[in-house]
This record gives sequence, C-alpha cells and structure tokens, in this order.
Amino acid sequence: MLAAYRTFFAQPRVPSLFAANFLGRVPNGMAPLGITLFLRSHHHGFGFIGLVVAVFQLSLAVGGPLLGRAVDRFGQVPVLCAGALGSGTGYVLLVGVGAENRQGALAAVALAGVLAPPLEPCLRSLWPKVLSGPEMIATAYALDAALQEIIFIAGPLLIVLVGELAGRGVALLLTAVLMLAGTATYALPHQVVRNWRGRPQQPDWAGPLRSNVLRRFVLAMVGVGVGLGAMNIGMVAYEEHVGRPGLSGILLGTFAGGSMVGGLCYGLLRWRIPPTRRLPWLMSGGTLGFALLISIPHPVVALVLTAWAGLFLSPIMACGFTVISDCVPSGTATEAFAWMATAVTAGNALGAYLAGWAVQQGGLRACFGLPVLAGLTAALIALTLGRAARRGPLAEVPAVQEALR
Repeated sequence: MLAAYRTFFAQPRVPSLFAANFLGRVPNGMAPLGITLFLRSHHHGFGFIGLVVAVFQLSLAVGGPLLGRAVDRFGQVPVLCAGALGSGTGYVLLVGVGAENRQGALAAVALAGVLAPPLEPCLRSLWPKVLSGPEMIATAYALDAALQEIIFIAGPLLIVLVGELAGRGVALLLTAVLMLAGTATYALPHQVVRNWRGRPQQPDWAGPLRSNVLRRFVLAMVGVGVGLGAMNIGMVAYEEHVGRPGLSGILLGTFAGGSMVGGLCYGLLRWRIPPTRRLPWLMSGGTLGFALLISIPHPVVALVLTAWAGLFLSPIMACGFTVISDCVPSGTATEAFAWMATAVTAGNALGAYLAGWAVQQGGLRACFGLPVLAGLTAALIALTLGRAARRGPLAEVPAVQEALR
C-alpha cells in the first residue's frame, strides 16, 4: 500500500522540492505563538496581544490571494523572493520596535503577514508540471496535507525551545531566517520553479472566483476554519472544566496526530467517486467527533473523539486541493489555492471569537456545539459543488468532465 508514496518520492526533483518548501513553511506554525510570547515577555497585556495576532492572521488572509494572483501573472521566483524579504523585514521590525511601540508592532505584523511568501499554493500549482497522471498528483496533495500537521506540532515546540535558550526575540528572528532559507532553497536552485508560469488568461478582477464551484468551496472552507478556531478555545475551556492542567495541549496534539494519520491513509486509497461528492462525507465524518464532545465526556473518551475528528481534516484538505485543480479557470491555480488558505484562516479567527463568546454566554456545551453547526453548514454547502460544476461555465473543461464522471 505504501508503493504510492515510494513512487512519489522516487520522482526526479520531488524530494528536494518538497523538503525546501516544507522548511519555508515551518514559520507558519511558529509565528503566532512566537509573536505572543515575545510581546508577553515585554509585559504587553493579553488584550493588545490578541489584537496583534488577529491583525497578523487577517494580513495573511488578505495577502495570500493577492500574492497568488501575482505568481500566476509573473511567475513564482520574483514573488516568492520579494515576499520573503518583505515578510522577514516585518519580523525584524517587530523585534526592533515592537517591545515599546504598539503602533510599530501592529505595522510590523501586518507587513510580515501580508507579504508572507505563498509557498503552499506555489508547490500545489507546480505538481502538474513535475508529476505525471492524476493519481500521482492526488498522492502529492494527500501527503502535503498530512505532513503539514508536523509544522503545527514542531513549530510551537521550536519557538518555546529557542525562546528559553536564547530569548523570545531570537526565536522570532529564527522564524524569519527559516522562511528566507526555505524560500531561497525552493525558488532559486530548481529550474522547474524558475521556469514555471501560469497559463495565459484574460485579465479579470474576479480571477478564479469566476468559478461557481470555487466560490461555494471557499464558503464551505470558512465553516471548516470556524470549527478549528472554536476547537482551540474549547479545548482550553474543557481543560479548566475537568481540572487537568496541560490537557488542552495533549488534546490538540492528538487532533493533529489524527489528522496526519488520516491524510496518509487517504493518499493510499483510490476513490471511485469524484471529489465534489466525496467532500461532504469527509466533512460530516469530522463533525461527528465534535458532536459527541457536547456530552463533555471523560478525558480518555475526549482523546478518542478528538483523534476521530482529526482523522478527517487532512483528507478534507487533500480533497479540496483536487476540487480546486479540477474546477478553476486556466491560469489561476495559485490564487485559487491561496483563497482556500484565506478561507480557513478567516474562519479560524471568526471561530475563536465566537467560541469565546459562547463559553461566556452558554458554557462548554455551547462552545462544542459551534464546530458542529459550522461543520454541518460546510457539509451542506459542499453538497452543492457537484451541481455547480455541472451548471457552471467550466463544465466543458476536460478535467471537470472527468471529475463529474
């Protein structure tokens, strides 16, 4: 069963492309906690820190599609290198002025976020140039989604370790260094990256959002993001409810581990139903785990349920990558993948806010009910993707015709 992954890594250039891109994305898991710990070490209050992190996340959400569109038009190398330099400058400015200057801190994280190099969508749009056949590309998407969980496990641990050994500012600077190193190693040595260009397209302000499928898919992924944001708050509230310090970190780690396992297993399967019909089932499966948490079970049972919910996250992402690659207009793939990340990031921020309000107003059960409601809404929206693909203006595209069969 592992032959698919062995074949994938045996392809020319694949290991070096994957490793370099992955290195440049490690800061995605480091930055939010690194910003929080740095500002806290300089005695800023949690209210201000929450504002700074929110500005950073929203800047990521805004910058992703803009840089993705620039990549589709000008190529990967100039946009990635310029973005990495600009984003790295933002981290340096935060360390230099953010300790004392609140306005400076807000401006610095906005710069770091809006110019963060879109390494994830760039790699996903590159796979069709490097790999042969839809099955190999699907394997790449599944492996990408699964191993991304390592970033969100290792990133925070790295920030804490370096912060304790060398200081919080040094840890933030390391975030910038890893981003710059990974971006340079991915963009500069690889000829396939230097030569990549998006397909010619008619200028259009809507870009990939011309696709009915993508618009509905992005809306569904906002629901997935809301669930993730609510879960982060809910795990902390559950920890306090059962009186087990440190349990929230274990639960979130279990969720991430379940997601990685689910993604790896997903990549080994060969599906007979198209991704637009597959996605609602995956979203519903993850929602079931959250629904059972409403009963506020024993911590051991909660671990099992969070692992179950996590099993479906990476498959949802991998399936979503396939939906995007099949259904967006020619020449807009990088921007389309960035819209997916924007949807999840924006939903995450909204979910965290709503979950905090739910805990205060309705208690822990109301908080756990939020990802259930968001997940069911996302699944219902995803049910309309197949119909949108048939009715939309892209139904004549061969890749879409194949997906609909």
